[in-house]
This record gives sequence, structure tokens and C-alpha cells, in this order.
Amino acid sequence: MALGEIIEFKGNKKNSKKDNVEFKGNKKGLVINIKNCNDFEKVKQEIIQKIECAGRFFIGAKIDSINSDTITDLQRIELKEIISSKFKIEFVEEEPVFDGIYEGKTKFVRTTLRSGMKIEFKGNVVIIGDVNPGAQIVAYGNVVIMGCLRGVVHAGANGNKDAIVVAYDLNPMQLRIENLISIAPDEEFQKPNYPEIAFIKDNCIVIEPYLNKR
Repeated sequence: MALGEIIEFKGNKKNSKKDNVEFKGNKKGLVINIKNCNDFEKVKQEIIQKIECAGRFFIGAKIDSINSDTITDLQRIELKEIISSKFKIEFVEEEPVFDGIYEGKTKFVRTTLRSGMKIEFKGNVVIIGDVNPGAQIVAYGNVVIMGCLRGVVHAGANGNKDAIVVAYDLNPMQLRIENLISIAPDEEFQKPNYPEIAFIKDNCIVIEPYLNKR
């Protein structure tokens, strides 16, 4: 296969059909180009089908990047997770892992996030307000919520195991740091009336009181 060649799969053969997804090769590995993402579920299934139809082609291959002007960071992360977990295909790291744990790029959002709202940022995110059920936050760094956390949070989304999540009232529907997930228990329990911090320790998400030690 020549570098830069467009690869289209139908069964185990190349196909010239133009559609929403194409695979190209470069010096680092394969690149997935998504031309149009009006229907993300359709694009997702198209990628899965192309990889499945490629047979042994992807054995030992690495994917350099997923390129598209029409998908969100959240959708790009979802595609990476599907490809790596379902097909065991590794990705070439696109950029250094964000490590601004104590400083760095930070997005401040001064409002309450309501159901259906999403915040995605390649750095830290600070919410001055609440995060209601159905709202989502995806950050490469830390997530700090100066209010109640009831929605979904993913800190360290690009592999940052040192990322933390802090909230005045930490009770998320789902909390994720790097690739570890913590889900709210089904049973009722008494929540503390002090801020809490979530972080990774011994490959598990740990939640502790976030109090001034002085």
C-alpha cells in the first residue's frame, strides 16, 4: 500500500465507492477521514463495518488520527474507545497528554449546566454553578464544580491519570477519570455536607473529603 493511498473496503477488496468515511495511510499510521457527520450513528457503524470487512489488514496497524470538521471532541473520544476496545487497534498519540494539574489552560463557565448541555475542553474546566442530570463535561485536565454535580463528568479524557474532580456536592450520574468509571449507587445514602475530591489511586477512583488541612 502506497503512503497517502485512499483505502475503501467492501469485503476484503478495495472499492471506489464514495461515502462518509475513508482510510488513508501516512508515515505514522492510518488516518480516518470523516467527510460528513450529519448522522453520527451512521458514521460510527460505517467505521465498524469497514474495519470488520478488512479482515487481517488492521493486524499490527496503528491509527494516527481521526480527522473531521463535523464531529465533536466527545464523539471523537467515543470513536477511539470503540476502535481500541472492540478491535484492539492502538492509536498514535496525537499530542502530549495535558498535564496542567495545578495550572494551565482553564475554561470558566459561569452558569448552571442543564440537561442536554455539554462542555468539552482540552484543559481544566471550572463550573461556577451546578451540573444537573443529563448535562455532560469532558475535560483533558481537572473538573472543578462550585456547586452540585448531578450529571456526567469525564476528567483526564486524553489519558491524564492525575486529573481530579472536585465539587461542593459530589453526586454524579457517572464520574470518569482517564479510562476508569464510577457510577452512582442505586440505593439511597446520606451525602456529606462538605466538598469532596475524586482521583485515581491504585487504579481505582477514590472519593475523599476536600477540606483545608491547616
